[in-house]
Amino acid sequence: MRFIVSTSTLLKHLQTVNGASSSSTVLPILENFLFEIKEGNLTISATDLQTSMTTSLAVESKEEGKVAVPSKILLDTLKTLPDQPIAFNIDDATFAIEISAGDGKYKLSGENGDDFPKIPVVENASSVNLPASVLTEAITKTIFAVSNDELRPAMTGVYCQLSPQHITFVATDAHKLVRYRRMDSKADKATSFILPKKALTLLKAALPSTDINVSVDYNATSAFFKFENINLVCRLIDERYPDYEAVIPTNNPNKLVIDRGLFLNTLRRVVIFANKTTHQVRLKINGSELNISSEDLDFANEAHERLSCQYDGEDLEIGFNARFLIEMLTNLSGDEVTLELSTPNRAGLLIPQTNDENEDVLMLVMPVMLNNSY
Repeated sequence: MRFIVSTSTLLKHLQTVNGASSSSTVLPILENFLFEIKEGNLTISATDLQTSMTTSLAVESKEEGKVAVPSKILLDTLKTLPDQPIAFNIDDATFAIEISAGDGKYKLSGENGDDFPKIPVVENASSVNLPASVLTEAITKTIFAVSNDELRPAMTGVYCQLSPQHITFVATDAHKLVRYRRMDSKADKATSFILPKKALTLLKAALPSTDINVSVDYNATSAFFKFENINLVCRLIDERYPDYEAVIPTNNPNKLVIDRGLFLNTLRRVVIFANKTTHQVRLKINGSELNISSEDLDFANEAHERLSCQYDGEDLEIGFNARFLIEMLTNLSGDEVTLELSTPNRAGLLIPQTNDENEDVLMLVMPVMLNNSY
């Protein structure tokens, strides 16, 4: 089997799917890309058995066949080559691969393409179409809040709720929660599933900046994303998602409106002086003044800053992990945000002051107990 392709084109396609491959010692073939040639088209697949990605590109070839190619050595070689045509010769009996590029010749051992795991195909699936920009925005605004706790597998993914009215994406790690809702995207029937973090990270990296439609097919076990020449399949997290609506406080009489950038930069400075384990900051609100302070008793470090804000409510003192607030403010858009609070021991809500009419973003952060030493 022989084919010719441009080094830069091949590298770009390999880098798109490479994140799906696995360095599994149990199944060494997962450290390979599967190359399949049919009618002048090269389809490249990578999988870790949970998540699979395929992409295809046109190549010069009059033959058909398949071979598993070691991914790391191929990627490392292509990264150092200039943009030029590169020829692959594969021995159909031994799967030995010879690569010719310019004046260089490189040999490596491939494996039988038939031994590569089969990429799942869509069966009994429902489908919904989403613009790439909506999907990118939904992933960006939720993925940072996903839990890494393997003991609570449901929370290690993003929960998707489809309905005829809107589509909702939810992520939480029990300390913070994000609910991102789109009014301009709908499904024919109501359903829900949990998408794993790895698949969403790969999807976000592969989604184009042009606003194309992404076809999302889903059944009881898997979700399939299709756009341009890329297919991504992931196994859904088969768990029950916690009732997130129950933890969102509805009665929040204290409302603080503040410049998002100013609040964010102040927190970034003040947290430098906070305890390195808790990252605790204290927010003290009275009138139209917000005092942000932190201290690290072990090193006698402390910081105090005062900001002016619009505040409607009773004077309040509340503690937060500054890192959570910083993550949320970084992932919110708009010039101003509203912080809705009820009491020092109940969750606070961060909401953009101006929402796009098709977008509804709500972020929740749990407070931390304050020790009133100062």
